[in-house]
Amino acid sequence: MAEARKRRFRVLRRDRIRQSLSDMGTARITETAAQVRQRGKATLHDRLHRVRMSLALAVQAGLAAGLSWVAAHELLGNPQPVFAPISAVGTLAVSVGQRFRRTVELIIGVAVGVAVGDILVHFLGTGPWQLALVVTVAILLTIFAGGSVAIVIQAAATAVLIVTLSPTVEALEIPRFVDAFVGGGIALLVTAILLPLNPLRVLNRAARPALDLLADQLDAAADGLRARDRDKVQTALDRLRDNKAELATLTEAIEGAKETALLSPARWHRRSELTHYAEAADPIDRTMRNSGTLIRRAVTLIEDAEPVPEPMPDAVAHLAEAVRLLKREFAQGEEPERARERSLRAVSDAGRAYAEGVGFSGSVVVAQVRTTASDLIVASGISQEEANRMVRQSFGETDRPGSPAGPEPEVKQPTAPPVG
Repeated sequence: MAEARKRRFRVLRRDRIRQSLSDMGTARITETAAQVRQRGKATLHDRLHRVRMSLALAVQAGLAAGLSWVAAHELLGNPQPVFAPISAVGTLAVSVGQRFRRTVELIIGVAVGVAVGDILVHFLGTGPWQLALVVTVAILLTIFAGGSVAIVIQAAATAVLIVTLSPTVEALEIPRFVDAFVGGGIALLVTAILLPLNPLRVLNRAARPALDLLADQLDAAADGLRARDRDKVQTALDRLRDNKAELATLTEAIEGAKETALLSPARWHRRSELTHYAEAADPIDRTMRNSGTLIRRAVTLIEDAEPVPEPMPDAVAHLAEAVRLLKREFAQGEEPERARERSLRAVSDAGRAYAEGVGFSGSVVVAQVRTTASDLIVASGISQEEANRMVRQSFGETDRPGSPAGPEPEVKQPTAPPVG
């Protein structure tokens, strides 16, 4: 009887273990499926965002290609103006930001490739070794002339086209050479006169990923501090560190918008509105880096079991909201006053947290809240000196602007951490 009960107990235990393993497997499958769905949505969202960002550029390239063909074929009488649209599309496809300089470089590269290819093919003919020689000469010539990487690549690629697409019409060397300039010139005409982009719209779209990334990770860090969830804060840190693409897109868009406003008469009235973005590029970059230091120290704070005063996560969350307000007010062309106010509110909460008592890493978090807030205020259009003064006043100490991080928490009147 006892033996039968033992056997039943072992069977029940095995069943429970199997059920538990089955439940764990089901949970993992469900979690994995949810992650796959989330990634699919994120990927679709990113792709649609890239399409929206590139739609105007695609229309510009199509218009430039059509007009360059008409100009070379109808006005110059070239029966096969292949290189005019190639040059036009090439100048636009890789010229977002610093468009004028890159356009000139690509025109030069195409012209060099056409000239070298036509001359050598005229004397040597076509074939594998001729192709190798033409590409080598085109590259060496552009490097000797001090050409950039864009010129070298374009010259070599154009030389390849010259050799591999042997002419079917006699005496096209000069038209091909001219086609390169016609296509590049039409591209500039389209971007500056016929179909200039709205620089503010381009900047708003380009700034959104960088500022959303920063705000989201600051929010995640604030939540992690409240819950003392080290993994959540670490994940926010890892994601924020991977910000090169977002910052590069924003920087390039700023340069492109400034150039559009300079070259396009239809966009000259936008120059003053671009000032905020142009001056905000460096402070936003500093905000990213200082926020990374803040979040990294928050990880250490949790690992070392240091105190987390209630106002500390609130201060970090206010920084996140200040970033969102800055993005919104920039997009609407408004003076970013609300972003400044929220930044100072973050500093005020950081001062309260410091007064309640923090450890070593906590004092660094407080200092980085101050520095990040100062960067955001500078990005809003305030001078660095004035931003530092506002931060010190909001923190609660105006007399010692250059004071160090401060003494241990038990001191009743701690010295304020430095401002960036």
